Amino acid sequence: MRLTVYLAGQIHDNWREEIKEKAKKLDLPLDFVGPQENHELSDQIGEQILGKQPSAYYRDDAASDINNFRTEVLMKKADIVIALFGESYKQWNTAMDTTTAITLQKPTIIIRPESLIHPLKELSNKANVTVETLDQALNVIQYIYK
Repeated sequence: MRLTVYLAGQIHDNWREEIKEKAKKLDLPLDFVGPQENHELSDQIGEQILGKQPSAYYRDDAASDINNFRTEVLMKKADIVIALFGESYKQWNTAMDTTTAITLQKPTIIIRPESLIHPLKELSNKANVTVETLDQALNVIQYIYK
C-alpha cells in the first residue's frame, strides 16, 4: 500500500530531500508532495497567472490565493502530513499548514526541536504524534507497515 505524505515546513533548506532519501533507504512505499519550494515562483505566481497587480499588497494576495489552492488540493490528497518546525526561520506557514491538516483530520506528525516544546505545546497536543527528528517521524510511518 502506497501512502502520500505532505511535507509541510520551511522551504529554505534540504530537509525534504533528506527525508525522501531516508524513506527510500527504509524501503517505505511513500510518495511525497508539499508546498512550492521555488520561493520566487511562489511569490510571483499570482502575477504570472492574473497579470500585473497594482501594488505589493495585491501581488501577495493573488499569490496567496493560488498557493493556498495548491496546498489545499495536495493536502486533501495526502494520507499523512509531516510538519517540520525548525529554529532557523519564522514558522508561520508551517503553523498554518499544520492547523489545516488537523482541521482536515489528516493524520499529522509534528517534528520540532526541544527548544520549541513550549511555543508549540497546544499544536503538538492537537497533532497525532510529535517527535524531534526526521528518523522518528519515519519510524512512526514505518510502524504502519508492521
